Amino acid sequence: MTARSVYRHVPHTIRHVPEGGITYEVFCVTAGCNAESGPHDEQEAAQDWALRHTGRTGHDLFRRLVTDHAKVTRAE
Repeated sequence: MTARSVYRHVPHTIRHVPEGGITYEVFCVTAGCNAESGPHDEQEAAQDWALRHTGRTGHDLFRRLVTDHAKVTRAE
């Protein structure tokens, strides 16, 4: 006897969840420098870290990371 399967496509959505918050981080990408701001709840705090780092070191190239939380729900 052959078993049969039925697949049904169920649409879903993914959206930002405000209660999860947003985290901002900045990483110096100058060769040999591994400095990073660490996670901050406020974008300005991460940016201020980068500005201070540039003032101290002259490094002027950074990678910014913004992390949010999202929830997947059925669209039905």
